[in-house]
Amino acid sequence: MSQPPHGTAPAAARPVQTRPVSAANRLGLDYRAEASRFRPIPLIDIHAHINGPGAAKVYAEAARLYGVRLTYSQTDPSQVEAVKEVLGDRVRFVAVASFRDPDRARAWREGFLENIETYARKHGSRMIKFWSAPRLREMFPGESGADLVQPDSPWRIRAAELAQSLGMMFMTHVGDPDTWFQTRYADPKTYLRKIDHYRGLEVMLDRFPAPWIAAHMGGWPEDLGFLDGMLTRHPNLHLDTSATKWIARELSKHEPARIRDFFEKWRGRLLFGSDIVTLEEHLSKKPEPVAGGEPGKSKHPMGDLASNPEEAFDLYASRYWVQRTMWETGYDGESPIADPDLMMVDPKRFDAMSAPRLRGFGFPPDLLETLYHGAAAGVLAKVGERV
Repeated sequence: MSQPPHGTAPAAARPVQTRPVSAANRLGLDYRAEASRFRPIPLIDIHAHINGPGAAKVYAEAARLYGVRLTYSQTDPSQVEAVKEVLGDRVRFVAVASFRDPDRARAWREGFLENIETYARKHGSRMIKFWSAPRLREMFPGESGADLVQPDSPWRIRAAELAQSLGMMFMTHVGDPDTWFQTRYADPKTYLRKIDHYRGLEVMLDRFPAPWIAAHMGGWPEDLGFLDGMLTRHPNLHLDTSATKWIARELSKHEPARIRDFFEKWRGRLLFGSDIVTLEEHLSKKPEPVAGGEPGKSKHPMGDLASNPEEAFDLYASRYWVQRTMWETGYDGESPIADPDLMMVDPKRFDAMSAPRLRGFGFPPDLLETLYHGAAAGVLAKVGERV
């Protein structure tokens, strides 16, 4: 393992595994012990999805150990009170549409407007989230989503106008990984080209001057030149580092000097986020398959990622370990998190437990402080939020 220019690098793959191997912990790391290897520094996680009181308790330990003092959570409306009971003033909520509502047509239209009002007036939310991933076209195929799926569609404009009237800012998910456009989204008639998803976002950035955060490095960590152009054209645009597997895989393909230069150039407009998803389903064993039937599956697409509290802890802590390792150290080795996108693109070379290279960029302390909390504090202050 190469040495970092700043700080002390955490251990990588050890000769003796100290923990059970799993998709969230391929290297058998003791994530609790590993947390003490990072220097104390307060973090704001601007992008997480905390749901379920039991899972929130597990998350709280991981967040505390890795220095996260405040989390902005896209918690389902039905879960807000329970999560608040556990995390107290360590969590603030981002207004979202309800994925759990069986009446999708209403949930993503009138229901979202109602949610925005509730989050703002009852929970003090200062931010809304527009989920505009290409998968939304699967939920609302053809003409059924003509007024909804584009970032500048009529219902998105109505939601933005309401949020603006309430003094709120915006977060959005637009692009998905290039690996998905090579495979799952290969049909441009259904999913468009990746670049096509940004036209409407640019319209909205110009129309609504409040701060915007484009999640997952703007949805295009593969192309820093494209992101540079977006940030140049739109002074109200910010990016977060969430979607840890995706961001770590793609940023690690760039030379460390290129990453350091990019983050230095856009200091104050790049915010730390994890995209951790917590669920009560992570705390219990999954049902066994019935004879002749399909294996037991969680109702949530991410519910099968853990089956007990210790697995859930590793799942949540792994995202913080990877990100802090990437930003703070000179690590150069395999990621401890399995990445199914590798197998999706090249199933002959990779399997479900394969992982990409993880590189550390060794940011200096002042840049880390901006990324971890200074940038978030500056952006949120523009909508009257103190952190």
